[in-house]
Amino acid sequence: MEIKILRENKNELEVELDSLSIAEILRVYLNKNDDVSIAAWKKEHPTKKPVLFVKTKKDDVKKVIEKAVLEITKDLEKVEEDFKKIN
Repeated sequence: MEIKILRENKNELEVELDSLSIAEILRVYLNKNDDVSIAAWKKEHPTKKPVLFVKTKKDDVKKVIEKAVLEITKDLEKVEEDFKKIN
């Protein structure tokens, strides 16, 4: 997956993603974090890629995103284990 950084500083990050699904999952998990002021995505046009914007209150925005990705990965591994138990 390609990620293009559009704007960045310690507490704000705006990135262009290939997938709207990834943008939405990240938005949901990021907004669970109390240090996140806002996590939202926009898509200017159906032919354009989604842009995710994240702003934190104090923590480094990249660390907050990394934490969200780790939480998503953990939850996906749990789902995979649960499905394997069904078979």
